[in-house]
Amino acid sequence: MADQRDAGANASTGGSGASGAQAARRDEPLTVGRLQAHGRAPYLFRAGEAPSYFVRLLTDHGERMLWGKDLERAIASSATQPKIGELVGARRTAREAVTILARVRDAEGHIVSQSEQLAHRNRWIVEKVQFFAERATMAHRVRENQVDVKQTVRDHPELAATFLTLRGAQEIAERRIADPKDRERFLTLVREAIAGSIQKGEPLPTVRLRDEPSSSRPSAPARRQDDDRTR
Repeated sequence: MADQRDAGANASTGGSGASGAQAARRDEPLTVGRLQAHGRAPYLFRAGEAPSYFVRLLTDHGERMLWGKDLERAIASSATQPKIGELVGARRTAREAVTILARVRDAEGHIVSQSEQLAHRNRWIVEKVQFFAERATMAHRVRENQVDVKQTVRDHPELAATFLTLRGAQEIAERRIADPKDRERFLTLVREAIAGSIQKGEPLPTVRLRDEPSSSRPSAPARRQDDDRTR
């Protein structure tokens, strides 16, 4: 039985992390299979392991077990709300470096030592496969330079904010980038970044670009720290 766990989470049992910053994202593969079961359980179903969350999929290559605390949130907040027996796709969308408090216990369960360790927490998305097919279609439309925006928004109303963001980027580029080639390269990068995010299944853009001097922009609010364990 294959398993996929959050990297770096080798602490035996116990406490929780203190800090973290999102690591660079990679292009993660989409694991597709029929949803067999999911729920809370000790990691690898081993007594004494830290609490985790599992998703069991039946893929074309056999059973696949995915492990990670964020899988619980991913399923609960899923846009398509997949049910047992349905064909789903699962993908890691981000990886955060965190510090966890690793506790070592003796045979009687008493803590004999503890230390801080660097680990990683994964963010997941779990949706029915139709969701990813639809997202691929939307990403293709966003990548097209000559797309009919009005028709596309009629077909996919959820892309309205995406095209407003692209239009805002174009207006800023026209004011601030004199060289047409540099301007086009900038817009291509923006378009590809948004399309790639859509195709991965990440939340659709909802914020318009605003052309403000950096000195007048309010400072970003402090990022809330998650203190759950990586698994």
